[in-house]
Amino acid sequence: MNGVLRTVNRIVLGLVGLLLVLGGGSVLAVGLGVKPPSWWIHDGKNDVLLSAADRQRWRADGWWWPVVIAVLAVVVLLSLWWLVAQFRRRRLTEVLVDTGDGEGALLRGRALESVLVSGAEALDGVERAGAVLTGRRSTPQARVALTLAPHAAPGETLDRLSEEALTQAKDSAGLASLPAEVRLKAVKHRAERVS
Repeated sequence: MNGVLRTVNRIVLGLVGLLLVLGGGSVLAVGLGVKPPSWWIHDGKNDVLLSAADRQRWRADGWWWPVVIAVLAVVVLLSLWWLVAQFRRRRLTEVLVDTGDGEGALLRGRALESVLVSGAEALDGVERAGAVLTGRRSTPQARVALTLAPHAAPGETLDRLSEEALTQAKDSAGLASLPAEVRLKAVKHRAERVS
């Protein structure tokens, strides 16, 4: 998905840039007195881009408004898809494992994430855990979210996560390192009464 989005971004930005340069350059050139070709959309300093006749040409035809609305709807939907895709977190789908033969193997990102989650949830004091891999296939990074029980010590839990769950995931995938960003959250509970 990352490669597709990167390609779409480049194509969209390239086309928008090309249209802006061509349109703006032609208007500037005609405004400065350059004589445009006969087929060009405007032909003089005092000419408008769309005359009143051009703007009202197809209004009476029955197909005009449905086509305009359909085209605008498609443009809006594509723009919304593109905008949402920009802000969606990029999840690593596969990790490159060094097998020692120079070729390597691919490990599903979800499999490594589940190893991280099961290792984290096995720790004392962790109620729930979640993990997402980001970065590159050869150098993945982990984002881990832990929900801690009321009795858990955050520092001790973090140390054990690093020593046990992260090390196990790193070793099982044959990675040199597995940097991680860990977010801790406590389970909501009622205050205990002291007597």
